[in-house]
Amino acid sequence: MSDAINSAKPNALAGENTTKNSGILDNILDQSFNLIQQARNAFTPEMKPYEIGVITNIATGIAKVSGLPNAGFEEMIIFPGNVQGIVFNVDVEELGVVLLGEYSHLQAGDEVRRSGKVMDICVGNELLGRIINPLGQVLDEGLPIQSTVHLPIERRATAIMDRAAVTVPLQTGLIVIDALIPIGRGQRELILGDRQTGKTAIAIDTILNQHDKDVICVYCAIGQRASSVAKAVATLRQQGAMAYTVVVVTEGNEPAGLQYIAPYAATSIAEYFMEQGRDVLIVYDDLTKHARAYRELSLLLRRPPGREAFPGDIFYIHSRLLERATQLNKALGGGSLTALPIIETEAQNISAYIPTNLISITDGQLYLSPSLFELGVLPAVDVGKSVSRVGGKAQRAAFRTVAGDLKLTYAQSEELETFARFGARLDEDTAKSIEHGRRIRAVLRQPESSPIPVSEQIVLLITLTSGLFDTVPLAEMTKAKDLLLKSISSLPSDLTGRLENSQTLTDEDRKTITEYANNTLSSLKDTSNE
Repeated sequence: MSDAINSAKPNALAGENTTKNSGILDNILDQSFNLIQQARNAFTPEMKPYEIGVITNIATGIAKVSGLPNAGFEEMIIFPGNVQGIVFNVDVEELGVVLLGEYSHLQAGDEVRRSGKVMDICVGNELLGRIINPLGQVLDEGLPIQSTVHLPIERRATAIMDRAAVTVPLQTGLIVIDALIPIGRGQRELILGDRQTGKTAIAIDTILNQHDKDVICVYCAIGQRASSVAKAVATLRQQGAMAYTVVVVTEGNEPAGLQYIAPYAATSIAEYFMEQGRDVLIVYDDLTKHARAYRELSLLLRRPPGREAFPGDIFYIHSRLLERATQLNKALGGGSLTALPIIETEAQNISAYIPTNLISITDGQLYLSPSLFELGVLPAVDVGKSVSRVGGKAQRAAFRTVAGDLKLTYAQSEELETFARFGARLDEDTAKSIEHGRRIRAVLRQPESSPIPVSEQIVLLITLTSGLFDTVPLAEMTKAKDLLLKSISSLPSDLTGRLENSQTLTDEDRKTITEYANNTLSSLKDTSNE
């Protein structure tokens, strides 16, 4: 009897707990229902209007759209299949839109809609080491970019009052440039020359030399062959340069609209880092293809052609791009954006339309000579036709004292060498000048993907200007250079530190380097005699 009573008590308690829990649950459900009911009563449905237009005509890379009367210039339009386009022509009855993706599935009669915003690009540290297209889509094997920060691809250039003077050098690692045609951070230096003369190689070598300089690099390939881009990226990866580089790519078989927006998108990425107070280098490879893409779009949109069939605003598309490269003042963080635009000339004609436009926009140019390239003088920089209108002020003090008269000496020796080809009899001084000029050319010669540090460049230049290389046979110059660079570690550490830190060299420093170079070259002569 007692056992039955005891067994009944837990069952009764369980029933009471179940009843209590169900009551609490009912209260919660009632409160939730009431909240939902209140939200439903408070909700007022709103009809959000969308402007829907219709494609009236499709051509190569462009579309004509009607039915979007409020669309603005450079506004982004969304086509079926999530294809994007930018409004280029704003006419009374229809819009001329540049397509930025695969458009083979589009046809007249398809509906399009406004996005209400201009074209933008994702930016941020997440892009470092990545390969993307101008729309922010990844082209490598990594995950999609998740950055939530976006900047318009078309932005105003920095105001004059927000800029500072160019005073810090951008070391390229190429002795012919750093010594004779120096580039400063915030400068725009044009690289031009015929095809296959080493223009891209100079730009890639400059990127490789920034590995320990705290400089972010952006390489923008415009309308390039896939094999050329793959080779450049492979070089950057092999040398460990992708860690601080963003690569923006459009291939030659992609729509002309993508090629047109590529440099603007790449510049917005670079400007993000510049506004964070960083130093940035951007390479446009190359703006000839960019100009041709814009000409194609303009002709398809029936814009009036001008010289060489380019539209009248061809100068403006490049000037507003390159004006974004600058040195910010300290109040804005002191960041800088250095631009190296590349231009391809035809038959060495640097007075053609696009080259002259860009020469007038930029702060100097590096001209690559096909004749020097054929002679194996690499990099094939023609010192006589190359100039830097800013970099001399940004050049290191040690460089200025060592290489001050080197460009003039080299130019004079080249003129004498040209004169000597006529078979004229030369006096002893003229012969010495010609031989010294050949030694200068040998010192300036440098293999690809092998940048030389500042301290080693200064040692080479002091040895050259002291005349120590003049006694070395021309055939032995490469061996003498390599021997001198390999044994530079025997110099005092405080001296090499001063060379790296751009401090002015004293007479004692020059004497120490001269004695070191003399001893090193003497050992080379002894080895040759044996």
